[in-house]
Amino acid sequence: MRFSMFISLLRPIGPVIIGISLGFTLSLLSVNWVEESCFLNGKASEEISLSQDGNSKGARRPNSISTVKDVDAEEDFEPRIVPYKPVQQSKPNKLFRAKYISTELGIRERLFVGILTSKSTINTLGVAVNRTLSHHLDTVVFFTGMRNRKVPHGMFVVTHGDERLIWNMFQTIKYILEHYVHEYDWFYLAQDDTYTEADRIKQLVAHLSMDRELYMGSPEEFIGGEMEGRYCYGGFGYILSRTLLLRLKPFLENCRNDILSARPDEWLGRCIIDYSNTNCVDEHEGLQYYHYEMGKNSDPSKEDNMQFKNALTVHPVSDPEQMYRLHKHFTEIELQRTYDEIEKLQTEIKNVSEVAYDGNRSAQWPIGINPPFEPKSRFEVLRWDYFTEEQLYSCIDGFPKCELRGIDRLDVADVIEIAMGELNKKYKPVLHLKKQQLINGYRRFDPTRGMEYTLDLQLEVVNQKGHSSSITKRVHLVRPLSRIEIIPMPYVTEATRVHIILPLNVQDRDYVNHFLEVLAANSFETSENAILTFLFIYDPFEAQQVNQNDIFASVKTQINAYERKYPTVKIPWISVKTETPSQIKFMDIISKKHPVDTLFFITNVNTNVNSEFLNRCRMNSINNWQVFFPIHFQDYNPDIAFHNQEPPPAVDLVKDAGHFDRSSFEEACFYNTDYMATRTRMASDVQENEEILETLDIYDMFVRYSTLHVFRAVEPALHQKYYYQACNPRLSEDIYHRCVQSNLDGLGARSQLAMLLFEQEQGNST
Repeated sequence: MRFSMFISLLRPIGPVIIGISLGFTLSLLSVNWVEESCFLNGKASEEISLSQDGNSKGARRPNSISTVKDVDAEEDFEPRIVPYKPVQQSKPNKLFRAKYISTELGIRERLFVGILTSKSTINTLGVAVNRTLSHHLDTVVFFTGMRNRKVPHGMFVVTHGDERLIWNMFQTIKYILEHYVHEYDWFYLAQDDTYTEADRIKQLVAHLSMDRELYMGSPEEFIGGEMEGRYCYGGFGYILSRTLLLRLKPFLENCRNDILSARPDEWLGRCIIDYSNTNCVDEHEGLQYYHYEMGKNSDPSKEDNMQFKNALTVHPVSDPEQMYRLHKHFTEIELQRTYDEIEKLQTEIKNVSEVAYDGNRSAQWPIGINPPFEPKSRFEVLRWDYFTEEQLYSCIDGFPKCELRGIDRLDVADVIEIAMGELNKKYKPVLHLKKQQLINGYRRFDPTRGMEYTLDLQLEVVNQKGHSSSITKRVHLVRPLSRIEIIPMPYVTEATRVHIILPLNVQDRDYVNHFLEVLAANSFETSENAILTFLFIYDPFEAQQVNQNDIFASVKTQINAYERKYPTVKIPWISVKTETPSQIKFMDIISKKHPVDTLFFITNVNTNVNSEFLNRCRMNSINNWQVFFPIHFQDYNPDIAFHNQEPPPAVDLVKDAGHFDRSSFEEACFYNTDYMATRTRMASDVQENEEILETLDIYDMFVRYSTLHVFRAVEPALHQKYYYQACNPRLSEDIYHRCVQSNLDGLGARSQLAMLLFEQEQGNST
């Protein structure tokens, strides 16, 4: 029953299954016996392989059946070795990085300032604008048609070569697009008869969105009223956004050719309106462009207009003097606003500190100033110096009391005046205070905050009824340290050759051997980039006998010996004859024998010269900028410093062994160009009085006649042995007294001299 049912189900599909099976079987049999021909470009092609001996072998298709001939061919097949050729990798492209991180990140400066000036006003109003703007802004560029041969110092001037106003405006915009449009976000243009309050302009652009097409200034109607829109009047200046300038860039040539105008500011306004559809506005996002029109011969101090006080720009300015008066007035306004803001912040800090855990003690006095230095040991305790209005009880030279004079006297007088002013400000109008005298005064320098003062003042107090009484009041004051600035200095290098000049007279002959020994160890043997030159000083009598009895014959023998010992070293010498030795006269001779870029170091025969000091001589002497006068460390007289004991072979830099000789100005480092320039400035005084060459030394010459920085500092690497100087009375009184004082200070420390006197008195008493 079940079988019959199964057969009945298969009967309809049986022929289909049998047909599919036969089709698959026949297709498999035909694959092995039928070969398909391969045609290339319509022609039958046969695969051929070449063996190493040149015989052609038929290549069997993978799906064909091998024959006996094919088997024999495979047995005779010889493999062909194909040499390996490595793939040459192409060199990667060199990655160029931007010089500055800001360039790579697309960070731009905020404000560019361009001033439109002319040949006739660049040396007057142009200079005044530069002096009132340049130290507040990073970039100030002056644009002019023609300029004088001499450009004012410190000004960056771009000349367009034509006095036509429209042409100059076109060239100015073009120059900005070519050189500055990718470096700044905002561009401010003004005339040289416009005063600009720089800090307010910077504050305005700091709050503007940099991606807006903004044309901001003082809006004006076009002349005739035929054209719609408003342009920015150039007298009050105007601000252009970077986005607006980039939008205008492709059409700038069209503006030059198509737009006719008599005024450059109107021409620029028409160009901006035509091709960017942007009008001049004086208000944007709640920010106002304030300006003020100045009356003729107006006095800024008498202007009480609120629009004037808030003005960003003032126009017209008739002369440089008025420009400076405006700058003074606005600077005073900004300074007073700063003081008011500081006072407001101090009040807020004081109010907040009252609710702190420690109460008012949590706020330091004065508010906003660093707290006092806290010593960690007794060796770090800062010393208070006592003073009165006439005397100072802490002197540099070790005296217990000295007269209060110079800058110290001015400092004390200023502190007392400030103290009285603050007291009267606090107690007026109820009381009026008058100083009677300073009872006690104390001051100390705190390196973390500044100079601190404590004053005990005896005051006369007068009330509103006229009654007076005398009281004593203690006040505390702080003169805080101002903001530290990094002063840019010209680049110097330690590779400069130093020419060591050693003046030598007859008394110095015995010390030459020690000087050469020290210099040979520190310079000759180490191949230091330095040249030693001797300057032999003869008096007229010694010069006459130089052929028979040369007083420097032994020194010249030593020089020859060192030149033989060190073949690469040459030690030249120069001989001069004079009755009165003078540093300036000697340098006149030496300067003519050396190139202008020579670095000189004038020294003394008792000075120990080493490479450490020579490097500092190179670093501290800057051509056309600075000269260096080091203060050497001089040993005390060994008979006093090491009384009744053997002196050590090497003296350390300690206070009982020597001192820094502030009275000596013998050593000096300077460039020949600086000496020649300073010597030229004193030529007129020398013509009137030739004795000035003998009464001045090189230090006095640089101080009086040069504009260079005269740098004077203690130099631990410059060590000088004790010797007694022969002071020349023919030199100036100041130089002579400095020489005498140097001899006195070099004897010994005060304690050593006192002990020596005590021992002598004890010996005399016994």
